[in-house]
Amino acid sequence: MITVEKKILNRNIQWLLVFLVLGLGSLQAQQDAQYTQYMYNTVSVNPAYAGSRGHLSIAGLYRNQWLGLDGAPETQTFNIHSPIGYRGVGLGVSIVNDKIGPTSETYFDVDFSYTIQTSWEGRLSFGLKGSAHMLDIRYSELDEFEVDPQLQSQQDIRNKFSPNFGAGVYYHTDRFYVGLSAPRILQTTHFDSSSVSTAKEQINLYFITGYVWDLNPFLKFKPTLLTKVVQGAPLQVDVSANFMFNEKFIGGLAYRWDAAFSGLVGFMLSDQFMVGLAYDREITELGAATFNDGSFEIILRYDFLRNIGNLKSPRFF
Repeated sequence: MITVEKKILNRNIQWLLVFLVLGLGSLQAQQDAQYTQYMYNTVSVNPAYAGSRGHLSIAGLYRNQWLGLDGAPETQTFNIHSPIGYRGVGLGVSIVNDKIGPTSETYFDVDFSYTIQTSWEGRLSFGLKGSAHMLDIRYSELDEFEVDPQLQSQQDIRNKFSPNFGAGVYYHTDRFYVGLSAPRILQTTHFDSSSVSTAKEQINLYFITGYVWDLNPFLKFKPTLLTKVVQGAPLQVDVSANFMFNEKFIGGLAYRWDAAFSGLVGFMLSDQFMVGLAYDREITELGAATFNDGSFEIILRYDFLRNIGNLKSPRFF
């Protein structure tokens, strides 16, 4: 009996995913991929971050949301960025692949930043992002559901291309950072007819900030905040509190307003290589469902440091 109920609930959530993905009726808004470890993946949402670490940096992130639910969001990102020369220029390349139900989206991004030194420690960066967006919608996978015949009659969308661009500004010192960005500015409707509209992109506006305190010679404390605003969706506010012990171990907690609590851990395997893990537990009705085992995220980051012998400590952001 429990198995039957689980299948029914699972199917109902799949239905919800289908409606959210295809944007039927008034459900027109589409958000960017969601990250719990946004503080280590800033270049994905703000192009002005490119090159700000002062050396070549490579990162890859994997997120599996709502474990146990077929068709739930799954995201992979890869980015590489570096300062170029000594003229304040930074360049980066990012790939983001986001899957939800019968849809998958892939972004190929090129990031450009220009940094000016505003004080002995302060640096202000301006960034531009150019994007190539590829969209797949597999209507054929909806045949097992009793969906609207208009949907079943639609032909699959394969690798539909659309361009986009974004911009951002980012200020940081060795201890503080703040940024504002809109990584996708063009509002594109990828498919439209008199009765069906799919994958309508909206502007996602990000505000991010954080500060690092030295509590003692062995312990650092870093609170962070990310706010995301998008038309047609609730305001998203993420706050976190992370501690770094002995420049090697990171542990913390995070809260996504009215949505989830998260636990975060990180390990500096060396001055160059970091591994970060996060687990989210929903506090919504979806989180109480027996088939939802939470969300899991892992990030790997490698920095090609120069003059390692003069490095005071690993960057905490």
